[in-house]
Amino acid sequence: MTKFDRHKANYCYSDPALYPILKEHAKRMRNLPTDAERILWMYLKQEKFGKPFRRQHIIASSIADFVCLPARLVIEIDGKYHDDIRQQYHDQLRTEDIEKLGFRVIRFTNEDIFTKLDNVLETIKNNIS
Repeated sequence: MTKFDRHKANYCYSDPALYPILKEHAKRMRNLPTDAERILWMYLKQEKFGKPFRRQHIIASSIADFVCLPARLVIEIDGKYHDDIRQQYHDQLRTEDIEKLGFRVIRFTNEDIFTKLDNVLETIKNNIS
């Protein structure tokens, strides 16, 4: 397996004018994760999947919950407000923007993290390979 070189990765995928605003917001979000984000991060930060993850990473005009840059994989965790039809439309637009940059996006609900964590981790593993 080739070691991922963080120095060759392009970490900034955002409009330079938006980046400072998004960066501040991402920092706040990292300091106040949801319970589901906290649980999943405990597994992702250990690099058990063989590749590093980042949390609250800026991509396009969005902040992804988690991203594995070498695998070009974005993981989103959706709370109850994602059940709203307007939010689902917004989520779809965000997903399309991120996918245009060559990333795959997978989504889980908070409930998935709380009750089906083994399935979530297996899905992530399958999407990295």
